Amino acid sequence: ENGSQFDYAFPCATQNEIDHLACETLVKNGLKGLFEGANLPTTISAQHILRQNPSILYIPGKASNAGGVGVSGFEMTQNAQKMSWSAEAVDEKLKNLMEVIYTQLVEFSGESELQEGDDDWSRDLTSSLERGANVAGFLKVVNAMKDLGWL
Repeated sequence: ENGSQFDYAFPCATQNEIDHLACETLVKNGLKGLFEGANLPTTISAQHILRQNPSILYIPGKASNAGGVGVSGFEMTQNAQKMSWSAEAVDEKLKNLMEVIYTQLVEFSGESELQEGDDDWSRDLTSSLERGANVAGFLKVVNAMKDLGWL
């Protein structure tokens, strides 16, 4: 509310950290992107504001926070195999993981589904990196369920 100018926000502390009013202030002050680093730091009403501003890059925690989860997985792999990777090897694996995640966000974002003449409202529903994260996450669960024979 103090009118501070900045480009990006990284809410990383708690759920519901960015509410409707805080998001309006961020947008008014020139926000270019919001990248969640916690579980649900942005309320539903704040997410709606972000979706109404397609020039603002919004990446939900399920994608932007995946690096920490991925590195935890790397640690479990090393422990299970009683081996140790160099910091450089872990960094390379993390870079590759995040590239795959970003590629999936773009692939499932819905950009190709936009038709000429679509207004901002329909773009809100069909095209965003947020949508890409949701679709990619859903497909990962579906494929795991198929692998387990549950589907």
